Amino acid sequence: MKTVGIEAMNAFSGTSYIDVKKLSQHRNLDTSRFENLMMSEKSVPLPYEDPITFAINAAKPIVDALSEAEKDRIEMVITCTESAFDFGKSMSTYCHDLLGLNRNCRLFELKNACYSGVAGLQMGINFILGQASPGAKALVIATDVARFMVEEGGDALSADWSFAEPSSGAGAVAMLVSEQPHVLQIDVGANGYYGYEVMDTCRPTTDGDAGDVDLSLLSYLDCCENAFLEYQRRVPGCTYTETFSYLAFHTPFGGMVKGAHRNLMRKLVKAKPPEIEEDFQRRVLPAINYCQRVGNIMGATAALSIASTVANGDFDTPKRIGIFSYGSGCCSEFFSGVVTQEGQKRLLDMGIQQHLDSRYELSMDEYDSILSHAKSPKFGTRNLELDPGFIPNARSTLGKPTLFLKQIKEFHREYEWV
Repeated sequence: MKTVGIEAMNAFSGTSYIDVKKLSQHRNLDTSRFENLMMSEKSVPLPYEDPITFAINAAKPIVDALSEAEKDRIEMVITCTESAFDFGKSMSTYCHDLLGLNRNCRLFELKNACYSGVAGLQMGINFILGQASPGAKALVIATDVARFMVEEGGDALSADWSFAEPSSGAGAVAMLVSEQPHVLQIDVGANGYYGYEVMDTCRPTTDGDAGDVDLSLLSYLDCCENAFLEYQRRVPGCTYTETFSYLAFHTPFGGMVKGAHRNLMRKLVKAKPPEIEEDFQRRVLPAINYCQRVGNIMGATAALSIASTVANGDFDTPKRIGIFSYGSGCCSEFFSGVVTQEGQKRLLDMGIQQHLDSRYELSMDEYDSILSHAKSPKFGTRNLELDPGFIPNARSTLGKPTLFLKQIKEFHREYEWV
């Protein structure tokens, strides 16, 4: 059996963020609820940032580190998103062009709510395992942006701002999938998937979100349990507590992950609260670190949890990570892979932590001005020139070349490096 997995990965979460506690005070909300969210910061997309800028800023360091011969072996580019801005044209075409990749390449896009990033990863894995083109690589980019516009009207699906606003983030994770799984070697065939139709959260209009918070929580818990049970059925001898040194969950917010972990520990292990808390701190908390500072980036969140685990775990010896992905609507999957000290070093060299630390903190006035900004690109925008003078401090805060949206001319998006 060929080895396969993530050769390289990187995350990018924009140029700006807000402090979630300051947001709760600004909105005069009950701060005790935010303790349950387990959030500290959230990335905020500026008008000249979009899913492409996030995707390219995440993927370019990976591509630039390759030789020309290695770069030419990227034969598949998959964008995974629920934030696309065209019903037909795939964002992968923009990514392929801006990264300067070989034209002998498959370009397409996947949509399946927050499961899309793992769907793309698994498709890349199976492309490599299929050996249709031995030695080829697949570039999988999960990228999502929440421009906070909640769909109003009706009673069944009405998003709650006090819940959704502080947890909705923006960002991208790029993963190079190949036969050289330096960062994460996938356990081939160790997959438990589980899905069914449910109307928990959705994007029913081009720029609006709607959802049923309680139904989404229940569906997440149900899928987490049953996806793991299917994984366990396919991997004889697997146990929730002994097989995995770390657990990386899709993280809409930390509190949901804590609840899912508690549910499994109670049902599968019959564990008591002190044991559950200790296990959470030791095996789960490393995965939440980055997510607590970025927010829910939908299709990219499970991948961000993987990156956070690799960066913050102890890999002096090879360790196995159990990974759970959930996408509303719904589809879910539990799978696993092994990380070594080399993999941790390669990921840390990408400087994700330094990027998070370099972002510009928006004031509440600046944040509110973004929400009401008249010249933000929306789905179907035909012509628009972006204002580089809008919150200019954010454009230079990272101290390195960063891609931004320059203008839209006859629906075509044009970008510039700043």
